[in-house]
Parts: sequence; C-alpha cells; structure tokens
Amino acid sequence: MSDKNVHVTPHEGRWAVDREGSQRVSSVHDTQAEAEAAGRATARREQVEFYLHGRNGQIRERDSYGNDPYPPRG
Repeated sequence: MSDKNVHVTPHEGRWAVDREGSQRVSSVHDTQAEAEAAGRATARREQVEFYLHGRNGQIRERDSYGNDPYPPRG
C-alpha cells in the first residue's frame, strides 16, 4: 500500500489525476468528473487521502479513504 495522496488538478486544459511526489501524472481526462471518478477509485484502493482541486488550483473538496486517524463514533 502506498501512502501517496491523490489529487485531481487542472492540466493543460484538461484534468489530471496526480499522486503526491510523482514526477508524472497518473492519467489525464477530458472532464473533471471523469478525473474525479478515476482519482476516487485510486484513493479507495490505496486507502489514502483524495483532493479535488478547482480550475484555480485551490482545493475544493477532500475525502479520506481509510487514513483517518480520528473516525467518528457511530
């Protein structure tokens, strides 16, 4: 299991799924929704944090998939 978080970011007019610390993007998609689906699947599989960035590059949304040190009581 990797501990590299997954980011969906704007990339040359398209959307990229990027792993922290990687020199290249994992995949490039035409729409943000396609990139988000691919990024979330990777984050779930690897049990890491997922970050969705907006067109301006700022983080819009964040989810934890198995790496949350303080899970809510239920």
